[in-house]
Amino acid sequence: MELFSQDTTSGRKPLAVRMRPSTLKEFVGQRHILGEGRFLERLVRQGELPSLIFWGPPGSGKTTLSRLIAQQMKADFVEFSAVISGIQDIKRVVERAKTNRLYGRRTILFVDEIHRFNRVQQDAFLPHLEEGTITLIGATTENPSFEVTSPLLSRCKVLTLEPLSKEEIRKILLRALEDKERGLGSLQIEVDEDALSLLCEYSWGDARKALNLLEASTMLGEKRITREVVKEALQKETLLYDKQGEEHYNLISAFIKSMRGSDVDATVYWLCRMLEAGEDPLFIARRMVIFASEDVGNEDPQALPLAIATKEAVDFVGMPEGWIPLAHCATYLARAPKSNASYRAYLLAKEDVKRYGHLPVPLHLRCAPTELMERLGYGKGYKYPHDYKDKKPDQQYLPDRLRGRKYYHDED
Repeated sequence: MELFSQDTTSGRKPLAVRMRPSTLKEFVGQRHILGEGRFLERLVRQGELPSLIFWGPPGSGKTTLSRLIAQQMKADFVEFSAVISGIQDIKRVVERAKTNRLYGRRTILFVDEIHRFNRVQQDAFLPHLEEGTITLIGATTENPSFEVTSPLLSRCKVLTLEPLSKEEIRKILLRALEDKERGLGSLQIEVDEDALSLLCEYSWGDARKALNLLEASTMLGEKRITREVVKEALQKETLLYDKQGEEHYNLISAFIKSMRGSDVDATVYWLCRMLEAGEDPLFIARRMVIFASEDVGNEDPQALPLAIATKEAVDFVGMPEGWIPLAHCATYLARAPKSNASYRAYLLAKEDVKRYGHLPVPLHLRCAPTELMERLGYGKGYKYPHDYKDKKPDQQYLPDRLRGRKYYHDED
């Protein structure tokens, strides 16, 4: 049963809905948790189920798997979306679960996009999970570490779902093409092998996307699906990217680490991924300014001025042409010699600042703007470097407690 059901009488359901597996045996993918002897397979077989959070990309089977588990365990399956549900809905589910409990029946509450619930809404589940009134299955595309409260996380087992492989997507598509009752089998459509490969490629591991694209291809009225038909149905795909979510941090991390590792090709690829998905170009430029000092440093002093100039150029030119100076700077930084000596030197000095606090400045380094300070010995004995041939007089510059300490180490 669903708490919020959709009216499907106005037309035929989409192919992706019709082809949802009706049993766990039909389910394709996620063998790392569903394969024989794996964690989830064993729990379902034994009739035991803790509260779970399924974390995975769109189309990986979070909703379908939850339904099939409830079906296998003969539980009352209550489904609602965090987008349109609130505290009152949770209370109604709890009352329903209490009634089920009187009759010895388990209630599984499936919450789609659980990351959209605020802290108060998430906390509302806690007492009912503690009492065993409901078993929660939450689904999210966002990293639960950031989006789910710690108390709720501590009461749930997080299972990571992976994007489907091309082979798994292919199996799902072929099943849809052959199935005469739920799928497209009655249409007797032929699909070229390269067209099938393109469908698998552009699904990006998303079963729903793959089936939707296949269905869109058949709507063009062709009895034979070629690569050109798929491209026509595809139109322009948008890249998976959430500027506020985990993928934002994953991509910028890959970009920076590729530059640090001097892999210019990977650097360009990750830059393109971010820009084509709509990332703020100035955000990328700011990260390159930091990189120029942190990772290139004194090995190439021109890196920082170039990064600053790139930031100004992108700000001045804007998009779409802003990618040109960004690519220019990114490839320069990737190829530049690397040194983080200044970066590490500061961190070492910071440790001593925290450890020893406000150590006094040596008297000979102090300024003596008043007569009293001069009488107290401020500045006395200071050696002016320009009076020495090598500009390096034998003179102590660190506090006495840190005499001889080395922070900056030249790269070998």
